[in-house]
Amino acid sequence: MEENLVGRRAATLALAALAPIAWGSGYYVTETFLPPDRPLFGATVRALPFGLLLLAFRPRLPTGIWWWRALLLGTLNIGAFFVLIFVAAYRLPGGLAATLTATAPIMIMLVAWALVRERPRAASLAGAGVGVVGVALLVLRAGVAVDPVGVAASLGAVTMSSLGFVLVKRWRPPVDLLTFTAWQLVAGGLVLLPVALLVEGPPPALDAPAVAGFLYLGLVGTVLAYVVWFRGLRRLPAAAVSLVGLLNPVSGTLIGVALAGEALGATQVVGLLLVLAGILAGQPAVLDRLRRGPRTDRAAAPAVAVSRS
Repeated sequence: MEENLVGRRAATLALAALAPIAWGSGYYVTETFLPPDRPLFGATVRALPFGLLLLAFRPRLPTGIWWWRALLLGTLNIGAFFVLIFVAAYRLPGGLAATLTATAPIMIMLVAWALVRERPRAASLAGAGVGVVGVALLVLRAGVAVDPVGVAASLGAVTMSSLGFVLVKRWRPPVDLLTFTAWQLVAGGLVLLPVALLVEGPPPALDAPAVAGFLYLGLVGTVLAYVVWFRGLRRLPAAAVSLVGLLNPVSGTLIGVALAGEALGATQVVGLLLVLAGILAGQPAVLDRLRRGPRTDRAAAPAVAVSRS
């Protein structure tokens, strides 16, 4: 019985790992197939149409407090997150932005400690720290110029998404996970739409490769990725899920090497190995918690009860 429980939760973690792998593949797809210099338009197309498509299959709108909760979660996880990532990408070198974003597991653990009483283990925090160092070696380059606004935007994106992810864990909606994800995608897309039009102007013309790229990013890199990510957050400790998020830059780097012919030097190999070591180092403490029983679920129960009042 105990082995079956651990096995099911390990399978849930493996599914959740598909999300950062899919997000990492998005870098190559964006640079190769999508219109250049239109990140906000791209983010809007990834969220709004596919959120509406999900709602067409799951036609149920929020009721009561879930209107503002869906708007808040959509803003934190999709809308504001993409806008801040956009600002960071334009004001910071890509390596520095990725390194700052890699601090997300630490932030998620701290927010989960505050909101759902999941106290992070030392091994998980240490693993996250090793992962950040690994990401820095993997993507950071010499002579980096530090822009305070870009740094603030990057850390703001990490903070907002971390809060949104933990709220997904704390709040229990009266609908299935697909509908819950659709609400967030639509809300986030509606937040993004006016910003994209104001900053980037009317939508560009799209050729067939761009349409195919958006279909991949929408269906795989957004709908599938967010569903399995939210599913993992709902069922597992935040430390476990947040650590596999470090696979994002690993996926992006390996796909760049395999498909775009990018070089992978000794420093990058060391960084990649450190990222993987950091992910693995944090998991034994999580598995130990799972073997000793669903302590997280018991701790979170009062929070869930409050959220429904």
